[in-house]
Amino acid sequence: MNKTELVSAIAADAKMTKVQAQAALEATLKNVAAALEKGDKVALIGFGTFSINEKAARTGLNPATKQKITIPAKKVVKFKAGEALANKVK
Repeated sequence: MNKTELVSAIAADAKMTKVQAQAALEATLKNVAAALEKGDKVALIGFGTFSINEKAARTGLNPATKQKITIPAKKVVKFKAGEALANKVK
């Protein structure tokens, strides 16, 4: 499912226009991203939790040259499915 299909599904389920559904989806995604950017967790009960994990810097190997390289530290988004979502996917 892509974004357009998701907007159509939201509009149908919530009995709203596609323009309203798109605005609601955009606002939701914007606020989830803003919360994660601040370092907050976003917990949607029954769906799952979005959080930020920090990966430490480490030494890697360039497969082409076999030279050791330093891979810098970075932050990554983590999603843990809630119990209700996990049970629906089984």
